[in-house]
Amino acid sequence: MHIRYNPCDFVVGCVPLYREETVRSLVLVLMVLWSLALAQNVAAVEKLVDDGKFQEAYEAGLRLGSAEGFVLAARAASYFAGYLAKDNEKADWFGRAEAAARRAIQADADNAEAYFELARAQGRLSQYRGILESLGLASSIKENLDKALRLNPRHAGARVALALWHHSLISKNVGWLYGANGNQIMPLFNEAIQLEPQTIIHKVELAGVLAAQGKKEEARKQYEAALAIAPKTAADRFDLERARRELAALR
Repeated sequence: MHIRYNPCDFVVGCVPLYREETVRSLVLVLMVLWSLALAQNVAAVEKLVDDGKFQEAYEAGLRLGSAEGFVLAARAASYFAGYLAKDNEKADWFGRAEAAARRAIQADADNAEAYFELARAQGRLSQYRGILESLGLASSIKENLDKALRLNPRHAGARVALALWHHSLISKNVGWLYGANGNQIMPLFNEAIQLEPQTIIHKVELAGVLAAQGKKEEARKQYEAALAIAPKTAADRFDLERARRELAALR
């Protein structure tokens, strides 16, 4: 009978030499464990965002140090700025969202959500910057939304944001400078709502545009449709509050 021994079996303090396939297996196991841990951490940050703990989610997302973490940090910062921050804090938090989104792109240049979050932050930052700098952001916002849609053609949020981009520039009478087209607004909204019919914010944003266009009855229907959807997250609840407020102000 042939008996095999490990070279270290009889040597005190010896470090065993593992076979190459054993090392590969250990590396594979470690990679799987790391991926599972990362997924659990990402899910935990997502829950913080959904629960409305935006500041905590922002910090936790940054700590992850991954593209997914930076995307969540950017989203949390934008949500905090838009929903909870005081007026004198908003620009700072949208700036944090912009910086986190850029870090997400650096970590993963093919992450559609990163470009969407960057466009979202830039769009809101344009409200706090000078007219020339704000207009300069318009092209960048469009480029980032287009990139998000190229990477994920079914990205409903990017469609809504692009519709708002066209509407905003046209309403400011500068649409011709950037190629904004009013004929694209409603098709983009319709496509987004077809993709995500139960997303409250899509209907609220559409209602706001319809109201601005003087289409009050159509706007009313969209607000009412939004209010008929049960909220799932803190952001949903804030969006429903906005819908109620704007519907009440509709004359």
